[in-house]
Amino acid sequence: MIRIQGDDPLPPELHGGVAALGNFDGFHGGHQAVVGMAQARARAKTGPSIVITFDPHPVRLFKPDAPPMTLTTIPQRLDLFERFGLDATVVLSFDRNMARLSPKDFIRDVLVERLRLKGIVTGEDFTFGARAAGTTDDLKRAGAVYEFDADAVAAVNGAAGHRISSTRIRAALAKGDMVTAARMLTRPFTIRGEVEHGAKLGRTLGTPTANLRLHQYARPLYGVYAVRGHLPDGKIVDGVANLGIRPMIEPPAELLESWFFDWSGDLYGKTIDVELIAWLREERKLDGLDALKAQIKRDAEAARAALDQGARRR
Repeated sequence: MIRIQGDDPLPPELHGGVAALGNFDGFHGGHQAVVGMAQARARAKTGPSIVITFDPHPVRLFKPDAPPMTLTTIPQRLDLFERFGLDATVVLSFDRNMARLSPKDFIRDVLVERLRLKGIVTGEDFTFGARAAGTTDDLKRAGAVYEFDADAVAAVNGAAGHRISSTRIRAALAKGDMVTAARMLTRPFTIRGEVEHGAKLGRTLGTPTANLRLHQYARPLYGVYAVRGHLPDGKIVDGVANLGIRPMIEPPAELLESWFFDWSGDLYGKTIDVELIAWLREERKLDGLDALKAQIKRDAEAARAALDQGARRR
């Protein structure tokens, strides 16, 4: 998959493509329906299939103090697009200049003159341009002028009949409902980060942890989780993790600390993915290291059981 960042030029082989247009944070089941239609339209036109997304999310520009809300970082999102089978992704820089473009200017300057699209697919509630004034109807009217097709995909409902949305996924994460979040995402919620040095308490207890900062990720419910790690060498390892402020350690620091079973090695400075499979219990301060060691053993047993149950469900 070709990856185009910011104002980088579009290679000629991508001209005449059909693009799915949206933020696509999380790339959940609803987003996949939009991108899937773009792929189908591209095949019908024998042109390239493209995804257009934005970085940062508009909320980060207009409300920089808003709570963290990211479900997938841009690198994660690009990897997901590639696995979905897209020919290219264009990541547009959402800055003040982009935000000031009128809907007509965005269509003409970006979609037509720069990207030379022959088809555009969005969700039915997609808006764009200054003050989010542009709608899917504007895209359809512009398509008649600039000779591109414009399609809008209806919202997708999940197993419980509720609309799949990034907002609902964040709400599920905040309750520790990883099963519901995974159903909407079509995969476990995953935190990617560079492993940092920590307090080394886990190493002292014989349970060394890989520590990740949460940065702009939406915050799942603090607590202990059954997790699955994806390591740089391709290995997939089961484990148990504490996500929160580590009440047994001073000073408090928000981290995801994962202990991977039956594995040893040096991950410091390396980037890993940690899937949060199941919430097991709340964080709590225990009465000393012996109590902590015993609790970690119980948590590990609970994590193994949860991971085994999840594997059987699949």
